[in-house]
Amino acid sequence: MEIARVVAKRSTCLRRQVGAIIVKEKRILCTGYNGVPSGLTHCGEVGCLREQLQIPSGERHELCRGLHAEQNAIIQAALHGVSIEGGSFYITHRPCVLCAKMICNAGIKEVYFQGDYPDQLAADIFSEAGVELICTGGGKE
Repeated sequence: MEIARVVAKRSTCLRRQVGAIIVKEKRILCTGYNGVPSGLTHCGEVGCLREQLQIPSGERHELCRGLHAEQNAIIQAALHGVSIEGGSFYITHRPCVLCAKMICNAGIKEVYFQGDYPDQLAADIFSEAGVELICTGGGKE
């Protein structure tokens, strides 16, 4: 989890810094942090649309220029041809429903997280899919 916290320091998000790593057979396969797609201007320069519109955490994900850390980790694995099926995610925050669906389809078996995130539907999806969601402590958001 410490490595995920270090990865989160690369985040360019103004609201929340999230880091994620995918591990399989005690090896780190890939990392991800939240931020805008490659080549786009960082939110620190253009501002946060979600802040400007006063959108609460956990709502209206489509109104964000950035990708979530989990999404970026899965994309990095795909770009480099690394199979993450059967792996474990370590994430600094509990995943949202969008990421939960991707994690389930990627064949991840367990998700370790620290900080909370207000998304009960994500927890329900993990439960139904048989993906173990494990809180390692750490506090809220």
